Amino acid sequence: MIAKIYATIAVFITGSLLIYGVSDFPRFGDARSPANAGVEGGAGSISEYYITKSYADTKVPNIVTSVLADYRSYDTMFETVVIFVAGMSIFAILRTFRSGAPLVENFRKDDSFIDGDHQRIIVGTTCRLAVPVVQLFALYVIAHGHHSPGGGFQGGVLLGASYIILALADDLAAALRRLSEARYLMLAAVGIAIYSGLGFLCMLLGQNFLDYGVLEAVFRTDGPEMARSHSMLGVEIGVAATVMAIMFAIYANLASKGTLKKAL
Repeated sequence: MIAKIYATIAVFITGSLLIYGVSDFPRFGDARSPANAGVEGGAGSISEYYITKSYADTKVPNIVTSVLADYRSYDTMFETVVIFVAGMSIFAILRTFRSGAPLVENFRKDDSFIDGDHQRIIVGTTCRLAVPVVQLFALYVIAHGHHSPGGGFQGGVLLGASYIILALADDLAAALRRLSEARYLMLAAVGIAIYSGLGFLCMLLGQNFLDYGVLEAVFRTDGPEMARSHSMLGVEIGVAATVMAIMFAIYANLASKGTLKKAL
């Protein structure tokens, strides 16, 4: 009861601060807001700069990708960290360990989709055929996010969904044999490390955190613009790894009530 009272107080204080902060935002569609009218001493609006200068600065045709992974890369990095923290929080709350119990339950033969009812045979076979296609398309979405709709978040969701499909069609044990608990926890952390590592590398070379242009010598490009483009691909790969791992981790723990045994 006391914990609920403290939680309610924390939610009320946090909500009040957020509501107070929103009151300081410019009105929706305000022509004098920085996004529309520009900043003092600047030429043109921020939106106009992104539209007209994005390709020249980054050599990335997709403006959305250049904004998310370059101009506002700090925000995107911490969005990825929020996803990581959410997954770790669910893991800390739900994950249960039993002495001597295996992480993956050994199911009886008649529980598998092959020897079970015929409907599960159809669903299981269809999903097994679909999963490689989904994963291949996910890699395309990650790698081609510079030129078309896509990126690390979308590709990571597709990769995570492919393992969830496998778990739903067969069982959680089948998915965990391919992406075990140790692997998805490691991948979640590696994704964050890739993103922040690029930023720290920029600092080691004498520039600001996530100022990719200085990586020209590292990637051996013909200019800082292409270095920014290559760095954004690295960022997208890091984001995809974290999103994929956390998405599957959340499903595995919620569906099995933290036991990583037979799930819904």
